[in-house]
Amino acid sequence: MATHTEQLTRPAVQLRGLTRSFDGRTVLDGIDLDIPAGQFVALLGHSGSGKSTLLRAVAGLDHEVAGSGQFTAPERISVVFQDSRLLPWRRVLDNVLLGTDGVDRGRAALEEVGLKGRERAWPNELSGGEAQRAALARSLVREPELLLADEPFGALDALTRIKMHALLRELWERHRPSVLLVTHDVDEAIVLADRVLVLEEGRIGLDLAIEPPHPRSYRDPLLGEYRERLLKALGVTEDHA
Repeated sequence: MATHTEQLTRPAVQLRGLTRSFDGRTVLDGIDLDIPAGQFVALLGHSGSGKSTLLRAVAGLDHEVAGSGQFTAPERISVVFQDSRLLPWRRVLDNVLLGTDGVDRGRAALEEVGLKGRERAWPNELSGGEAQRAALARSLVREPELLLADEPFGALDALTRIKMHALLRELWERHRPSVLLVTHDVDEAIVLADRVLVLEEGRIGLDLAIEPPHPRSYRDPLLGEYRERLLKALGVTEDHA
């Protein structure tokens, strides 16, 4: 198995000149982006800045993007959304296995996310945090090379969100996919990611490396320094954060 250092020498995502417009308004304006294999990247930006648009483009869900050059991504991609998107008429294990085979793998994925014993539950019997755990299990079953997460914890309460942060980072450590996480939460980005991007006026305005160790503690004194740089890039002062 390749080491983490070896993985980071191989690109997972390469974008050159990625552009997307809606009704004459340019949302993504010639984006250039490389994500090495195995890297955890968080994407920040104001509402309407194009974060989800970029994620959809990388996922191959938007066929109207344009580019002047290279656009590459892995074959095995999983997407986790803010809504778990579990089918209410299927039990939890059936949701996890949707479109795939391998009951044992599905059970193992549910155990990894702390839902062992909930295989036969219906989605409406799960809490919000449990539903997102099931969504993570569904993504793991596909053994993704790239995990795309569009504000997956935005609807959760603060304590559940912290637990989900720890779970996501643990799963990333174990499986080592590349991750692109869209979030509005500056602290979430710093605590989870190796690298934080700020999307501004259709371009990447800041590309900030977050130094080890990972995951960072919310009590880490460096958190404040990173937060200040990111808020400044977002045009926000601490008084308004």
